[in-house]
Amino acid sequence: MDRRTFLAAGAALAAGAQPKAAPQPTKFLVACMTLPYARFPLVRALKGVQAAGYKYVAWGTTHAEEGGKSTPVLAADAPPERAKELAARCKDLGLETVMMFSGIYPEAKDGLEVLTHRVKQAGAAGVPQVLTFGHTKGGDRKVWVERLKALGPVAKDHNVTLVVKQHGGDTGTGVACAGITREVDHPNVKVNYDAGNVLDYLNKDPIPDIRACAGEVRSFCIKDHRNWPRDEDCGPGFGEIDHYKLLAPVAFTGLTIPLACENISVPLLPRPDKPEDVDANAKRAREFLELVLAGLQAAKLP
Repeated sequence: MDRRTFLAAGAALAAGAQPKAAPQPTKFLVACMTLPYARFPLVRALKGVQAAGYKYVAWGTTHAEEGGKSTPVLAADAPPERAKELAARCKDLGLETVMMFSGIYPEAKDGLEVLTHRVKQAGAAGVPQVLTFGHTKGGDRKVWVERLKALGPVAKDHNVTLVVKQHGGDTGTGVACAGITREVDHPNVKVNYDAGNVLDYLNKDPIPDIRACAGEVRSFCIKDHRNWPRDEDCGPGFGEIDHYKLLAPVAFTGLTIPLACENISVPLLPRPDKPEDVDANAKRAREFLELVLAGLQAAKLP
């Protein structure tokens, strides 16, 4: 504490006021999704994430298993015990699962039923977040709010947070998603921030957007984006998004916030056809994010 801060604190105490508590650093959980490994079996994906130095993993959607067959990581109708078994397999590799995809839009005909079951799967497995998002052409806001209000108590009962992310249309920005979660008004229904999707689908700068909704954000899907020399998503640090500015608004929340790498590819180059090359991309993404976070929290930037 410098002299000016010390004197100010003393004056506040003399006046009968309590000094304002310093903001606590956010506990960021840097994770890799299995999604970048979709062309390879799930077991290889998990081993790759672990080999790339991650302690945390997020389950993707499907993987090419024996014979190249695309197989769900966890089927929507799988019993919760199956999710528990998968989480145990991850722990055997030293990986804690922080997020899983719901695989369904909230406004889908059976959206409420599937999301309810996904929450139960996550609860059984000890997975803290279930991710959902809307159709790129938009959805029915009224239905979203009604269903998310119904899901909030279910999520609380299973110690899960249901997070909604930007995916174009009328839920293409964090502000739009936060408007929905604020209306739902439940601590277990919050926002996941996907800056790459904001820049990609709407061609909007995500930095002013996240500043306006940071209080609702409980996780990130990490994905960068380039508009030049061609329009494409990519791994963090390779795109046009300033990750220092992106993460600064949530660097001192006192919360635990997963950062799940969804896209780790390199611009202009073809997607890797060898899992070892995916491992290398995953490692680069982790190292980049860890350096950004260390710098932000050391410098105590707002």
